[in-house]
Amino acid sequence: MSDTLSPTEIHVEVTDGIRLVTLDRPARLNAFTSTGYLQLTHALADADLDASVRVVLIRGAGRGFSSGVDLDALTFSDPEELRTRFADLVGTLAGMSKPVVAAPHGVAVGFGMTLLLLCDVVLVAEGCRLRAPFTALGTVPEAGSSHLLPALIGRQAAMDVVLSSRWIDSAETVRLGLAAAEIPLADFDEVVRRYARTIADFAPESIVASKRLLSANRKQTILDALAAEYEAARALPAIGPRTE
Repeated sequence: MSDTLSPTEIHVEVTDGIRLVTLDRPARLNAFTSTGYLQLTHALADADLDASVRVVLIRGAGRGFSSGVDLDALTFSDPEELRTRFADLVGTLAGMSKPVVAAPHGVAVGFGMTLLLLCDVVLVAEGCRLRAPFTALGTVPEAGSSHLLPALIGRQAAMDVVLSSRWIDSAETVRLGLAAAEIPLADFDEVVRRYARTIADFAPESIVASKRLLSANRKQTILDALAAEYEAARALPAIGPRTE
């Protein structure tokens, strides 16, 4: 099936300067396919070019943010196309000129978690759990997280999170510095939208310039890490994930 005929996996709406981007495969816990990578890339790139958009807010539909890549869909995907689309998405996120706020709830696993590292501000719902399950799956970190994770939380904490493949609860997410704030689930949607509106109401030139200063050289560093991750993954022996 061509992408033009594929179901919409990313829902987009614009209100008051906010481009709300919703990962929209709730029956699969918003797991990503090759089409999902492409649609999210387009949604982000369009937002960066749209003068009416001041800030991007990413959230997940249904009971969680994202369970990462859809392993079942991998069977039907062209590996080179998947890799290219994933790299395009990572590069687009890393190069956004406008601020990107992520609002995870439920679970954020694999790319559902590493996607958060590529965003500018993360507001996490109380009860949300994150996991980087790469060692448990017999692979290595991805999406530039081999650089981003230690840069955000320090080498020791990053080693713990990656090597153990353990779950991180919402309170620890904030303690580690993976999120700016933990918000009660009952108030979550209202609070994150209000936060995004706060940013959208400020002078866009100031917001963009401030982000640029805080993100100097970030994109190339992430792309270099992504390339190294791909080479490391390709060199691994073909082993299955640990049964848990």
